[in-house]
Amino acid sequence: MILPNKNITLSHSFLGRGAIVLEAIKAPQTVSSLWDKLKEQSEFNALEKYILTLDFLFGIGLIKLNNGLISLK
Repeated sequence: MILPNKNITLSHSFLGRGAIVLEAIKAPQTVSSLWDKLKEQSEFNALEKYILTLDFLFGIGLIKLNNGLISLK
């Protein structure tokens, strides 16, 4: 589920979803405002997938949360 394989496409892996999230973070923003931008995309048809992708990106050190705002590290 983290990496694509023969059963999971890139767009449905955390790696692929993470790329979409990173591209959407132009400036620091709240978790909910970022969700409002991304929820219409087919890769994020559920809030759970979005939150797990944020957890993945935070875990590998690509995003940070400061005063309630998500930004790139």
